Amino acid sequence: MTKGVLPVVISCGEPAGIGPEVAARAWAAIGADIPMVWLGDPRHLPRDIPHRVINTSSEALTCNDSLPVLAHDFGSDVVHGTAQPDHAQGVIDMIAHGVMMVRDGRASALCTAPIHKKALKDGAAFLYPGHTEYLAALAGVDDVVMMLASDQLRVVPATIHIALQDVPQKLTPAGLRRTIEITHVGLRDQFDITAPRIAVAGLNPHAGEGGAMGQEELDWIAPLVTQMQNEGYDLTGPLPADTMFHAAARARYDAAIAMYHDQALIPIKTLDFDKGVNVTLGLPFIRTSPDHGTAFDIAGKGIANPTSMIEAIKLAHHMAGGS
Repeated sequence: MTKGVLPVVISCGEPAGIGPEVAARAWAAIGADIPMVWLGDPRHLPRDIPHRVINTSSEALTCNDSLPVLAHDFGSDVVHGTAQPDHAQGVIDMIAHGVMMVRDGRASALCTAPIHKKALKDGAAFLYPGHTEYLAALAGVDDVVMMLASDQLRVVPATIHIALQDVPQKLTPAGLRRTIEITHVGLRDQFDITAPRIAVAGLNPHAGEGGAMGQEELDWIAPLVTQMQNEGYDLTGPLPADTMFHAAARARYDAAIAMYHDQALIPIKTLDFDKGVNVTLGLPFIRTSPDHGTAFDIAGKGIANPTSMIEAIKLAHHMAGGS
């Protein structure tokens, strides 16, 4: 198989959530245009979407009338809305299998359905805070960043799943530099932006307002931005976060670096809640994911919106060289 026609591999995520449903409905919507293969237990798929168990990913290219499935026996049916500890290891194995397929040249990119972190910890002693850290460990890399991307905005949080009170200590010049570097390379190599423009948010309100609302901007964020500008990076900032996400401001950059989780996620979820995609930059392979959780409350009811999964598959295919 050539890169242009390799399927996108989709890991099942938490079977008791909406992952299997949105993957199946994404195939129904775009499977005729983008080859894909689903990893998981066929018993966990919705009954109204046809599937076909295949033996190799190449079979997915000729499987036009059904969702192609590389089957893994999880041992039992799913109870929607309730994570089952005996499924945890299977969920983890499907992520690892997907990574192996991409790295072995059997798939073009990995799209991961949402996981339930507590379920994985309780059922399989999962050691990682989430998908991103586990994927980095599988790839043998130390530094990765999470990008949330849509047609309206790309944003990268420099710190992610930590308490707000811990952000000033966790945020360092070296860490912010590495986040900017990885984002620059990702925009250039995976989004085909020859000269990426990156906006850097301030940490404090009004970007510190000259020290009146915080010193971090004066002490090291602005000097770091200036230093990297002198090294050839096209950076602006630190900018007040409350004025950098309106339409005119967004037109001036290709991605924004935010200082903490909600500073990044609130604007993209406000602008494009259904179409946001989680992209991991810094990995030696392409990984996307829908920007939502397991949604236990609506799992199995046939009402889950597949839009974010559709966008995640489309973006993975595009980043891998597909049209």
